[in-house]
Amino acid sequence: MIYSTVIPKNIYCDATDLRASKMQVTAAVVREASGPFELESLELCDPRADEVLVRIVGAGICHTDLICRDQEYPVPLPIVLGHEGSGVVEAIGSDVAGLAPGDHVVLSFNSCGNCGNCGRGLLTRCDHLFERNFSGARPDGSNALGSDTSSINGHFFSQSSFSTYAIANVRNAIKVDDAAPLELLGPLGCGIQTGAGAVMNTLHPRAGSSIAIFGCGSVGLSAVMAAKAVGCGTIIAVEPNSARRELAKQLGATHSIDPETENPTEKIGQLCGGGAEYSVECTGNPNVFRQAVDCLSVSGTCALVGAAAMGTEVQLDMNSIMFGRTVVGVIEGDSIPDQFIPKLVDLFQQGRFPIDQLITFYPLADIQSAVTDMENGKVIKPVLRP
Repeated sequence: MIYSTVIPKNIYCDATDLRASKMQVTAAVVREASGPFELESLELCDPRADEVLVRIVGAGICHTDLICRDQEYPVPLPIVLGHEGSGVVEAIGSDVAGLAPGDHVVLSFNSCGNCGNCGRGLLTRCDHLFERNFSGARPDGSNALGSDTSSINGHFFSQSSFSTYAIANVRNAIKVDDAAPLELLGPLGCGIQTGAGAVMNTLHPRAGSSIAIFGCGSVGLSAVMAAKAVGCGTIIAVEPNSARRELAKQLGATHSIDPETENPTEKIGQLCGGGAEYSVECTGNPNVFRQAVDCLSVSGTCALVGAAAMGTEVQLDMNSIMFGRTVVGVIEGDSIPDQFIPKLVDLFQQGRFPIDQLITFYPLADIQSAVTDMENGKVIKPVLRP
């Protein structure tokens, strides 16, 4: 994504915050590029007027956390990551409306609410998306998270939820049904809403249409579930891992392709009579992206979801695009979180969106094991429970 990468100076507690009390929290800190997640005792200031204090009960680990750890996206270090938190509101700022202590919330990305794109409902295209999600601080450079011994960057996606408690903004704390299992819901804040939203909010496939989904991690499998929920007739999962291909079929895929033994473009052409009407690219691999475009029928649309390292380029056949194929970039499922996340919760409660089949729980203390298992393909979506 192309946004300003100017990172403001990190100020732990400004003049207003210094009058506030601080609480001790336990958080997972990354101190160097590609370094380990290590639990540390930190301080957290009270919420400001437009913020809420959330006791975290679950926090999903997302690919974005790992590429930020590895500095493929330029976040400042040391930092507390985590951007798929779910929890219970413990305290609210004086200007917060619509939330109260005791409410169950899912924490998602933040947007400014004031720029032209936000005014048009395009929150994922917010002009200030970078500083509100990747700068390691609030937009003014201040930070509610700190340590006696060193500066710690927080406010990752306005939450930094790899912690026992987090400060979130009222705009990215989404109230959900108290009857839903809160510890399962954190991944709705990013990975799951990204895959599902690419289908439901971006592509809008008609009932009976064909769709090919490249990559069956949590994002791709969420796209599979969404495609089934909206009534796609042919749902093709392209994935080298046999266990994930099988799970994709259980979740709604009508066909699966092993790209290591079959040519996905040719096979999809055979299955769909010339090409798929829609495709979703979830890997961030330029070669796979090319396949996701080449597999389309004329007038087909590819949703690019996979996050690649900054500066990654891809080659496409210009005539393929000129004759009517479309490529569209998707961030966070093009979602309006306070509308889309409750919708996904409703689908889950109806048994039509079984996110529980993607999730493996770990204690927060085992975060490094959870990351290793995720990177090795042993689990699909690890969720940390403090």
